[in-house]
This record gives sequence, structure tokens and C-alpha cells, in this order.
Amino acid sequence: MTRTIISLEVQDKQWLERRAAAEGVPMTELVREAIRRMRQQEDLCFDDLLQQTSGLWRHGDGLAYQRRVRREWR
Repeated sequence: MTRTIISLEVQDKQWLERRAAAEGVPMTELVREAIRRMRQQEDLCFDDLLQQTSGLWRHGDGLAYQRRVRREWR
């Protein structure tokens, strides 16, 4: 691992200290976990999102619907 120095608002540091004490882990572990979670959210790629939403539209031809709706915008 590499060491990094960060600056926190006083309230954030106090919250982090309380949370770490309540969970019985070092503050650094909470920061590492938060970064891991943020990276996991970011790593959801477009193809995964397409796969998750595939088949949701069940009202006929989606492209025909889009074209009809967009004509209303003119």
C-alpha cells in the first residue's frame, strides 16, 4: 500500500472517528472501503446497464414510438 495525506473538514473527521470507533475498525479502513465502493459504482459499464435494462419496453416497436414522440417536438 501507499500512504496518502488528505485534508478533511473538522465535522467530517469527527464523524469518521465516531464511525470507526462504532465499527471497531481504523479510520483508514473506512476510507479504503468508501473508495472501493465508489470504484465499483463507476465500473458499471454501459454494456452492463444495457443488459440490466434489456426487455423493459414491452409496448411494441420502441423505435417507432420514439419517432412518433419526437415528431410532437417539432
